[in-house]
Amino acid sequence: MGMKILQAGPLTTVQDQGRFGYMALGFSPSGAMDDFSFSLANILAGNDEGEAALEMTMAGISAVFDGPAVIALTGADISPMIDGKPAAMNRALAVGAGSVFSSSFARGGCRSYLAVAGGLDLPLSLGSRSTNLKAGIGGLEGRKLQNGDYLPFRAPCSVLPAMERRVYEPRPPAAGPEPLVLHVVPGIQEDRFSLRGIKTFYTSVYTLSPDSDRMGIRFAGPPVESIRGTDIVSDGIAAGAIQIPNSGQPLVLMRDRQTVGGYAKIGTVAGTDLRFLAQLLPGAPVGFKKISLRRAEGMYLKRLAEFGDLKKRLGE
Repeated sequence: MGMKILQAGPLTTVQDQGRFGYMALGFSPSGAMDDFSFSLANILAGNDEGEAALEMTMAGISAVFDGPAVIALTGADISPMIDGKPAAMNRALAVGAGSVFSSSFARGGCRSYLAVAGGLDLPLSLGSRSTNLKAGIGGLEGRKLQNGDYLPFRAPCSVLPAMERRVYEPRPPAAGPEPLVLHVVPGIQEDRFSLRGIKTFYTSVYTLSPDSDRMGIRFAGPPVESIRGTDIVSDGIAAGAIQIPNSGQPLVLMRDRQTVGGYAKIGTVAGTDLRFLAQLLPGAPVGFKKISLRRAEGMYLKRLAEFGDLKKRLGE
């Protein structure tokens, strides 16, 4: 039992929480770009948070189900429909055998997620089902989905307990003007930048470049001044690390990042903010704000509590 892809969209891949323990061998973690929406889809579908799901970029998919299933859609609104009737985002949805799921271009964001109750029956590759396009591993044959692909389900079901309660009400965005402010924990290489460069970085508005992908998000704006250039001996790259190449333009490394890099890093975007960055479209304005590691930890614990409250409401 599973679903056949009718329209795969511009970039749809299978992703989970990532592939860990292999960076020393040159494999990036991969995984969902917006890990909040990804985990939320799985919770609503009754799965473990790390179960593999579909990540759809810029537009959703169309698919036909050959058996009953329960799905959940989160992230950017893709105007989902089941058998030609509008369906809801952010809730568990029952689909029947022969049902056709369709969707459109993403609104209010860039990436959307589709989780299936019981998970996708795809093989693990280095402990993960995440697709790494550059390495050609994970997901379905290590590639993006194509029209005609078939995705089998591992443990499908037609209904879940408390279906009527499997709903998430997104909090309305806080009132205030753009740009989006990303919180940054400064790193040990901050001393590679002049005081003027650091001030420029934290007081300027940057715009997201179209030359961005799952590897990294590039920004254009006032160059960040270094003291003696930004070339360093290559070292490890964490998710959200902000490299400043010799051009002075910030580059935030994301899920398909390289494992090591030779440019100085002015800091790291707080992990809970990466979900917002993953949903931005080219041209979006962004600012950076310095925070402490303790503040970043508090933001993460707050998100864990929000998921904990949702699971408690669902009786899980």
